[in-house]
Amino acid sequence: MDLTSLRALNIARKGRHAAVVVTDLDAGGERVILEGETVAGNLGDHVAEAFRSGKAAAVDVAGRHLFLNVYLPPPRIVVIGAVHISQALARMAPLVGYDLTIVDPRTAFATPERFADVDLVADWPEDVLGRRPLDAYTALVAVTHDPKIDDFPLMDALRRNCFYVGALGSRKTHAKRVERLCGQGLDESATARIAAPIGLDIGAATPQEIAVAILAQIVQAFRRRDTVTTA
Repeated sequence: MDLTSLRALNIARKGRHAAVVVTDLDAGGERVILEGETVAGNLGDHVAEAFRSGKAAAVDVAGRHLFLNVYLPPPRIVVIGAVHISQALARMAPLVGYDLTIVDPRTAFATPERFADVDLVADWPEDVLGRRPLDAYTALVAVTHDPKIDDFPLMDALRRNCFYVGALGSRKTHAKRVERLCGQGLDESATARIAAPIGLDIGAATPQEIAVAILAQIVQAFRRRDTVTTA
């Protein structure tokens, strides 16, 4: 890898941005493509698939033999609320390769005894997310049912383009939530990105089943997210 490409990759890593290094196997030379860039022709389709799968691949484009090497930031889940659903999610998320953090200012809920070996932060989301900002490789899950705790991280997640934003609550509860968020400056196209009621509709009833439904929806959102733009 040449020095220019290495510098571009290091900048991408520090900023938690995905990148693909495209190497011409016939003529030599390489190109770094960042997720979200416009890529012309069939190469754009191959690069988009590489970003979605996270797997390196050899491809043929217009008679050229190319190798695509993918560098993705580790996907993560930030859960707002130290509740029973969060306990189940904390056990399941590592199985599919997701780091997980739980944030809840309610110290009666956010205890090491209830969340052993979990990245648990007993503080207000406004303060935590100021120190540890969300990004496009983060899924935000809000499950406290308390607007004072949930609303700010939901707004922040939408503004920072998190690949998944979900919130617990009935349709009636969510309608009131949307009204509040729009009153704070979000438009309907932004709030439409919130998965609510949260999780895939599998008829989940217990906290463990709801956690399965949420995690499945997160994986679906990650694998189907928009990546490069094809020109």
